[in-house]
Amino acid sequence: MLAIVRACAIVGIEGQIVDVEVDFNPRAALPNFTIVGLPDSAVRESRERVRAAIKNSALSFPNKSYVVNLSPADLLKQGPAYDLSVAVGVLAATDQVPLESLDGTLFVGELSLDGSVRHVKGVMSMTLAAAAAEIKTIFVPLEDVYEAALVEGIDVIPVSSLGQLVEHLYKLAPIPPFTVDADQLLRADGALPAGLTDFADIRGQEMAKRALEIAAAGNHNLRMSGPPGSGKTLLARALPGILPYLSLDEALEVTRIYSVADMLPGDRSLMRVRPFRAPHHTISQAGMVGGGTIPRPGEVTLAHRGVLFLDEVNEHGQHTLEALRQPIEDKIVTISRARGALTFPANFLLVLAHNPCPCGFFGDPVKPCSCTPAMIARYQGKLSGPLLDRIDIHIDVPRVEYDKLLGNERAETSAQVRNRIEAARARQRGRFAGSGLVANADMGVSEIQAFCALKPDAKQMLDIAVRRMNLSARSYHRVVKLSRTIADLADCDLIQVEHVAEAIQYRPKMQ
Repeated sequence: MLAIVRACAIVGIEGQIVDVEVDFNPRAALPNFTIVGLPDSAVRESRERVRAAIKNSALSFPNKSYVVNLSPADLLKQGPAYDLSVAVGVLAATDQVPLESLDGTLFVGELSLDGSVRHVKGVMSMTLAAAAAEIKTIFVPLEDVYEAALVEGIDVIPVSSLGQLVEHLYKLAPIPPFTVDADQLLRADGALPAGLTDFADIRGQEMAKRALEIAAAGNHNLRMSGPPGSGKTLLARALPGILPYLSLDEALEVTRIYSVADMLPGDRSLMRVRPFRAPHHTISQAGMVGGGTIPRPGEVTLAHRGVLFLDEVNEHGQHTLEALRQPIEDKIVTISRARGALTFPANFLLVLAHNPCPCGFFGDPVKPCSCTPAMIARYQGKLSGPLLDRIDIHIDVPRVEYDKLLGNERAETSAQVRNRIEAARARQRGRFAGSGLVANADMGVSEIQAFCALKPDAKQMLDIAVRRMNLSARSYHRVVKLSRTIADLADCDLIQVEHVAEAIQYRPKMQ
């Protein structure tokens, strides 16, 4: 008897429907259980898990011949997520589950030997693929039901064991579909993690905090340079406290990525805060942008809609840093392998921090630098011109004066700064409605021409700056986009001369 059950594979971060075809031959001379269709080791081992789970669920597993085909056969099948669909296929082929109950359904889950259904990664992508294929019902592990229920347009049935699933399919003990209010879940904890450094607790560094505010308001890349102990890392780690709240669409995007990477926090099924990724400088190129024999998301993808912070950036490998150039520009990263190419989203806010020289005190007014000019040039040369050209904001972070460190005066809180940023982002959402753009940094040349109108004196100042500073075309466009963000923070429709002047001062001193 032949039974066909639907499962789902993960390709990159996308789900692809897989037909699990189970053929049972009760007249075979020798018992066997064969799985074909390009399975990996974990999928081939599912036959032992399926056999034990069926027997330990008080169901029958005739010791005859089974052939399981996973279609399409040229797609590599990985992981234990096929266990539940294979088991249901075996039960249907041996007349222990009604075939009509399998119409319009998809099964996802790993089986333990006692028949319980365990967590698998990528459930959200699988549910999205099922909904897109107009599948009516998906059966998922109980542990993953919140994640799957975030997808609209499909009934999500939580399953804790194989025996419970069989009773449901026979309508002996129906399991009601699980629903969740994603918007309410997004706001459940205020959408900000505990333990963040508040801007009010950072002494001095008003210029740096202003630069962080502009970067957060328009999603502009930022580079900080200064001596050791001046507060670069502290400022960067305070940045999540002023970032705008995730919209529901953004939260679902980020959750999908972390679901595939199996990195969702254990206490929540929806990513409620923007990611903050700070990889160590020993990270490889594949770890940064993604890769491997079967490409996996890298740090640039895990930082999607959030912050990628590279501390001591000069210590990172040259090839690793240069690999960031294309994701910064295109907001995506494409990994090509012999089997094909996979594209991952990579729209992140890049924050770089480094010392001005190996000893860290070049240009410091208090402590003299001990480096030779050749050492300084070699150290600073690790950041290439093309990479620096893709950074919108360049600032120096000087050492903090002792009187400011010892003072009790508190500056603006992160909440106050975030309110201005939210207002600026609201202007941008209205401006880009229906275009797919989120922030000013996402604008292309056509959007710059449409939305970045300058007053005559502002245009004149920009023309002078372009000629005197020898700005490239990319730098010119980045200055205009930065000016647009500064104008949004000031609640101005037209870009004025003071907005352009502030944007220009954030360009690096040497072009």
